[in-house]
Amino acid sequence: MKHMDLDGLKDFNLVALHGSFGRASRVTGRSKATLSRRVSDLEASLGVRLIERGSRGLRLTEEGSQLHERTLQLLSEIEEIAGGLSTGHAQPRGHLRVTAPILFSHTHLPAVATAFTKRYPAVSLEISAEDRFVDLVQEGFDIAIRVNPRPDDALVGRCFARDEMLITGTPEYLRTFKEGGERVRLPSVEMSLAQTPAPWLVNCDDKVRLIEPDVRLRLSSLLMVRDAACEGAGVAILPRLIVTDDLSAGRLAVLGTLPDSAVEYWALHLSRRYVSPKVSRFLAALNETFASGTLPDLRTG
Repeated sequence: MKHMDLDGLKDFNLVALHGSFGRASRVTGRSKATLSRRVSDLEASLGVRLIERGSRGLRLTEEGSQLHERTLQLLSEIEEIAGGLSTGHAQPRGHLRVTAPILFSHTHLPAVATAFTKRYPAVSLEISAEDRFVDLVQEGFDIAIRVNPRPDDALVGRCFARDEMLITGTPEYLRTFKEGGERVRLPSVEMSLAQTPAPWLVNCDDKVRLIEPDVRLRLSSLLMVRDAACEGAGVAILPRLIVTDDLSAGRLAVLGTLPDSAVEYWALHLSRRYVSPKVSRFLAALNETFASGTLPDLRTG
């Protein structure tokens, strides 16, 4: 069994993270010669080359990339555990990386993140807003917030909030809809990549009615769709979380709901026995913020 020196592994990850021995030396204050020797000793102990050194810089070998991706987060957790033991209690500290959908990130996470960093100043929080699927292990994230996630044996978590999809439009469109028959054709605003089948099935007053959407406008963001709907561009399918204020102010009205369109927000993390304090505290902050289980509209003004 190969022996791995943790100090050497830490130095290797510093060099890999900063992209060169020189930058790692400037950040840590340690000499390039010391860092180079530690990495060379680690390579010798493992029997593989981790870094290819050249005149134009360095690059990680395939083995080096795998080692860096799999151990960077583990080393951070080890240091966090050790710090908690030395002080007698595990206080959250270190760098916390969270990935979340763009819409949720823009509407709800800033308030949660601000409160969290004020409460735990030893944690530096990084939030990446993106709608693509993110691999927590390969990309070094601690927490993924996902909408209606598919089962994943590598991740654990819980649903912290729920939402629903509404058919919305201005009060004028609501009147047209109510005065129509079982099938009504209405101008609509949709997402550019929307795949909602037409016609729309709408739950309304304990009945299912049909809307034949006449797509007049396609936009790349749900916030843009909401604003266009408020201006009367057409009816739109929107989550309640971004229209609560508009419904209260009368800018929009609910024509009905989409059947089987429940939306669940889950906070997921790696299924390890030890959950670091920074991860557990952030999960607790989400649960506290959305204790009612629903997503309020957090816009102001």
